[in-house]
Amino acid sequence: MKAWLLKDFGLENLKLEDVDTPTPGPGELLVKVGAVSLNFRDKAIVEGFYEPHLVPKPLIPVSDAAGTVVAVGEGVTRFEVGDRVNSHLYSRWIDGEPAADEPAWCLGMPLPGGLAEYMIIHENTAVKAPEHMTDEQASTLPIAALTAWYSLMDVGNLQPGQTVLVQGTGGVSVFAAQIAHAHGARVIATSSKDENLARIKALGADEGVNYKTHPDWEKKVLELTNGKGVDITIEVAGGDGINKSVQATKAAGIITQVGFLTGQTSKLDLMPLIFRQTTIRGIAVAPRTSFDRMNPFLDKHKIDPEIEHVYRFEEAIEAFEHLSRGAFGKIVIRVAD
Repeated sequence: MKAWLLKDFGLENLKLEDVDTPTPGPGELLVKVGAVSLNFRDKAIVEGFYEPHLVPKPLIPVSDAAGTVVAVGEGVTRFEVGDRVNSHLYSRWIDGEPAADEPAWCLGMPLPGGLAEYMIIHENTAVKAPEHMTDEQASTLPIAALTAWYSLMDVGNLQPGQTVLVQGTGGVSVFAAQIAHAHGARVIATSSKDENLARIKALGADEGVNYKTHPDWEKKVLELTNGKGVDITIEVAGGDGINKSVQATKAAGIITQVGFLTGQTSKLDLMPLIFRQTTIRGIAVAPRTSFDRMNPFLDKHKIDPEIEHVYRFEEAIEAFEHLSRGAFGKIVIRVAD
């Protein structure tokens, strides 16, 4: 089969080559990959600033895929040939709290990912793809949508009528706006571009705040919530901006820290955190059972992922370059024609 192999750190070291097609072992599915989507994690792995000591070389990168089961290993009972499935980032986290070593069993690093014509997924971590979605659409779900879902529904216990703040218009934030809107919540979005605010408002956000126009955007969020602050903040930026998120979130509210776009370290001002009694919860996606709950919700509400561009399999380098420039929603690579 054809597969993209990361030979060393740097996009120039990602090469399309011929490799052996894997054979499914006991409990495993061989999936013909229809499409994959890119996440900031994939960029960070390729460029060498995401746990570089754990990255094997060569590596087939990219965790998020959708495709069709074409062969099954011994003892498989959850799926059969012909089923359309999603990959799940974690190959062992099924339910409950994560184990300390979950990152050691992730697809796309250190385990082989989906940027190939075929991939292996264990039946226990595969998830039925939404019926109303194409492979291109379904491929966007495993990290971006599931992170948004878990943050809002499982960790945040979002209720209709509550208010959610989403930062930017990347994959997680767009999905969070769509899911929260479908669940009956109010959504406030931030962005540096008015045109992106208009687009995310068309998808369900109620208000938008341009943080270039309003550098003290947390004050604008407080104004929009009559001084209360939002119930849940989806924090994707990281860095010292976490202090603004604390101010924008209500007393005893929840901040789900899902990203580190502006930095992996922050100088946290403890007094506002203490007096506002804010919960900051790190989020590294979710267990498979959360994925099982999310996809029927997406089907029920006919939520369609926002895809900025679909690249051909041979254009993986261009897709990563697009990701580096930024995108509204998701960047997808179609693997199977």
